[in-house]
Amino acid sequence: MRGGSGNVSVAERGTRRVAFTYISRRQWAGGYKYQLNLFAALARHCPGRIVPVLFAAASEPVAELAPFSTISGVEVVQSEAFDRQHAGLAAAVVTGIDHGASDAFKERRIDVVFENARFFGWRLPIPALAWFPDFQHVKLPGLFSPFARFRRDLGFRAQIASGRSILLSSESALADFRTVYPGVRNTVAVARFATEPSPDLLAVDVAAAIAEHGLPKRFFYLPNQFWRHKNHPVVIEALTILKRRGLNVVVAASGSTEEPRKSDYFGGLMREVAERGIETHFRYLGMIPLAHVYALLRSSLALINPSQFEGWSTTVEEAKSFGVPMILSDIPVHREQAGAGGRYFGLDDAEMLAKHLAAASQSSETPAVRNLLPGLDKRVAAFALDFVAAVEQCVLRGARRS
Repeated sequence: MRGGSGNVSVAERGTRRVAFTYISRRQWAGGYKYQLNLFAALARHCPGRIVPVLFAAASEPVAELAPFSTISGVEVVQSEAFDRQHAGLAAAVVTGIDHGASDAFKERRIDVVFENARFFGWRLPIPALAWFPDFQHVKLPGLFSPFARFRRDLGFRAQIASGRSILLSSESALADFRTVYPGVRNTVAVARFATEPSPDLLAVDVAAAIAEHGLPKRFFYLPNQFWRHKNHPVVIEALTILKRRGLNVVVAASGSTEEPRKSDYFGGLMREVAERGIETHFRYLGMIPLAHVYALLRSSLALINPSQFEGWSTTVEEAKSFGVPMILSDIPVHREQAGAGGRYFGLDDAEMLAKHLAAASQSSETPAVRNLLPGLDKRVAAFALDFVAAVEQCVLRGARRS
C-alpha cells in the first residue's frame, strides 16, 4: 500500500462497516466479480475486520443479489436512493451531498463509503474511498465522446478535490494516475485484485458444460464483454488468417453485448464474422452462468484477452488462479499481471495472434480440467489485507480532516 500519510498497521482496530454500491454483472462483469471476490476474501482472510454493506436499487432482482448474501458477514440493502433515476447525483454536484444515499448510510451505521462511478458529494459526512478502475478515457480518448470524457474526468477531479482517499488496482494504474493528475496530495493506495472462486462455482460438470454450449474438446476462451476497447476485431482477423491456412481453430466468446458508446457494435462484429465465413470458428455463447464461465476457462486451451486497455484484468487474474495458459495483448498491465506466464501480441498484430493460436491448437497436449493452484491463498490474502489497510488509511485521513 502507498499513502501520503505513512503506513497504517492492519492490526486489530475493530470492525469497519463499509458501504458499496452494487455493480450489475450485465453492466460490468469485471466490477461484479471484483465485489464478489473482495467480499469473499475479506470473510476468509480478515474475519471481523470489514462488514461489507452492499446497497442496491429497490428494483434490482433479488436473485442477482443472492450470491452476495451467502458470503459471511455481508449485508445487502435495497433502497430507492440507489435507483438509476434517483436525483442524488445532481444533488451531490449542486448542493454537495446526495441526501438519499447519505441518509441510507447513516441508518446502516456506515464508517467508510467505497465510491465507484458515483459521487456522493463533497459534504458527505463519512470518509470515502474512491476506486479509480482505470484511465481509459485518457489513454483511449477516441472511444469516448467529448462529453463522456469530460464527465468522467470531472467525476475523478471532484473526488480528488473533495479529499477522497484513492484506491487503484495496479502499478500501471498508479503510473497513469500520477501522469494524469500530477501533484495531488490525496492518500493513494494500490490493492491488486485476486480471485478464488467459491466451491459452488466449481461444482459444475465441465464436460456437460462444454457439450451444452456445443464446443469441441479443444477451444480457446474469450470471456470479455463486447466493449470496443476489448478489441474483439483482432481475434476475428486472426481466425480469418487461420481459416485461409486450413486450420480449424475455435474461439468461444461470452459476455454482455451492451456497448453504450456504440449501440450496434456487437451486431457489426457478428455480421463481419458471417461475411468472413468463420461462424464455426468464432462462437458467441451469450451471457452464460458464472459457473459455466469457470468451467470453460478451466478446460480451455488458453485464455485470450486482446484488450486495448485494462486497470487490472479480471479474466487474466482468473486464468492465473487455475494455471490456464494466456494469450494476451501486449499492454503494460498484462505484463504486470502475467509476466513471463503469457504469450503476447501487439494490439493490431493479428498475424502474431494467429501464430500463438496455431501453436497452442496444434500442441499434442491433452486438454485437462485445471484446479485452483496451491499458494493462491497468499495472493488473495494480500488483496484483502491491502484493502483493509486502505480502509484504515481512509479512516485515519478522515479523522485528521475533521
